[in-house]
Amino acid sequence: QVQLVESGGGGVQAGGSLRLSCVAPGTIFTDDFVAWYRQAPGKQRDLVASMFSDDTTTYADSVKGRFTIARDNAKRTVYLHMNSLKPEDTGVYYCNVVVYDRLRESEYDYWGQGTQVTVSS
Repeated sequence: QVQLVESGGGGVQAGGSLRLSCVAPGTIFTDDFVAWYRQAPGKQRDLVASMFSDDTTTYADSVKGRFTIARDNAKRTVYLHMNSLKPEDTGVYYCNVVVYDRLRESEYDYWGQGTQVTVSS
């Protein structure tokens, strides 16, 4: 299956920073809706950050002021900058890219493989 390629995860101490990257392969473009989700062990996958086609962003309350979603459409790459990390940020992070086909009035939903982020105190 076609999959977004994620990287940048790892283990950090509380207060540290990480940048996650998500590369869209082939004909997948990142110009439309992009988002990052997080899933902790035994928990549901929750939306962390999103960016719309007009570059408007949304963030979960728990990460506001600490996380920033960004993209470089020329590189077809989506980023999640994470600062002041907390143990509660631990989980598997998944990149999501939605491509709009306006001619056919349809959407195509792509996901990354997930990358582990572990924040220790």
